[in-house]
Amino acid sequence: MKKTAVVAMIAFAIAPVCAKDRLTHNPKVTNDETILHVWSWNFPTIAENMSKIADSGFTMIQTSPVQESFQPEGAGKKIFDADEGNWYYYYQPTAWKVGNYILGSKEQMQQMLDSANKYNIRVIVDVLPNHTAFDVDAVSDEFVNAVGGRDKLYHSNGLQPINDYNDRLECTLWASGGLPDVNTENPAFQKYYMQFVNELLDMGVGGFRYDTAKHIGLPSDPVDTALGIKVNDFWDVATGRKAVDGVQLAVPYEDLFVYGEVLQDRNVNEEGYAEYMGQTASSYGHVLREALEKGSANGYDLKNWYHTSAPEYLTTWVESHDTYANAHESAHLSDDQIRTGWVFLTARQNGIPLFFSRPMGSTRQAYWGDNVLGARGNDEFFHPEVVAVNNFRKEMSGQPEDIQITDNGQVLVVNRGKKGAAVANIANIANFVNVPTGLPNGTYKDEVYGKEFKVKNGRLIGIAAPLTTYILKKK
Repeated sequence: MKKTAVVAMIAFAIAPVCAKDRLTHNPKVTNDETILHVWSWNFPTIAENMSKIADSGFTMIQTSPVQESFQPEGAGKKIFDADEGNWYYYYQPTAWKVGNYILGSKEQMQQMLDSANKYNIRVIVDVLPNHTAFDVDAVSDEFVNAVGGRDKLYHSNGLQPINDYNDRLECTLWASGGLPDVNTENPAFQKYYMQFVNELLDMGVGGFRYDTAKHIGLPSDPVDTALGIKVNDFWDVATGRKAVDGVQLAVPYEDLFVYGEVLQDRNVNEEGYAEYMGQTASSYGHVLREALEKGSANGYDLKNWYHTSAPEYLTTWVESHDTYANAHESAHLSDDQIRTGWVFLTARQNGIPLFFSRPMGSTRQAYWGDNVLGARGNDEFFHPEVVAVNNFRKEMSGQPEDIQITDNGQVLVVNRGKKGAAVANIANIANFVNVPTGLPNGTYKDEVYGKEFKVKNGRLIGIAAPLTTYILKKK
């Protein structure tokens, strides 16, 4: 099939109804939330650790995809192995039904959600309506029949791998990473998918992370005219602005926490996606990791969020599961480096930071560690420095940020009004700290180590150990 014969550009867009302004920053807004990405943990494991998660100061958890997934013979034992399993199988849907062999059953998920509710933890589910498993024959007959047959399941060029990810036609209508591209504009699919979403909401899910969101077209993007499509309306349906065959989002959209994986690149309509959801600050994460790797922020602008959206609507991270497990872009960074980056990021006024839980036993030589699917991640999510900054973030609600960096770029200080300061030494050597602060004059003891810092004449003075962070608060 030729591209020109299948797709045409539309010259209009659906006018969003009561669209939230996610582009204009309100400097008075502070974000208090933190997300723990319980990557590859199964439902029983998450439930067993809910108390520890709450005690660590996290307000939300993000699960891996929960829908039925591709299950080749021998899969399900290891996070990564050529023969016995791969973590990315749960990113290959075979049906939009709750439960899979990696995370567990619907009943186990409900038990996990009940536990989260007990500890006042919001659960976000990673959802991926954009594609199915590579093996199209593995897709369930029930799913195929629900969408009106295989010819209506995929876009016209949905099996054609994308050549240029900055070509919006290819990006939204061809196969991302070779994964068959679902016809998300098919009303039958939309109804089928929304029934799945509403089932999750009824169970107690409080939000969603939309995987490969930038690969699902906006109203202004190209449409697949060969399939009779006139407008890209998936996002209007998914966000509750529009019903499909009597099915609509079961709860008010504003009650949910939703963000899209809109990885930044050329020709990505960040403003268009901001009409519907929060987005990932992937460029900021890249800049922060470069500074951590160098051990100095000199030459990097860590105040700039590098995004069109207002920072209060950005999900931020030091690393994600993709930068760790897929491209290994961040996997070589030590746990100490990731932690110092997390403290700096989380101490800031805006952004909703996500902490990626690395595998238990992982090292910089063996990224997969114990390599057990379903098992808990390593101890870093409840490291005392992580706990301290998570709690600091909540306690600093309403306080504006002021970022100070030592002349050598090696110590980052986030001042929060006159109430607190977070100090992060991102270098592997000790550093003298002498920077402006809003804290009143006096002596302050760090929350974790009891290390003393002094404030004199509006300057914070002390010594920071290598790759260590400190939380200081006005009593």
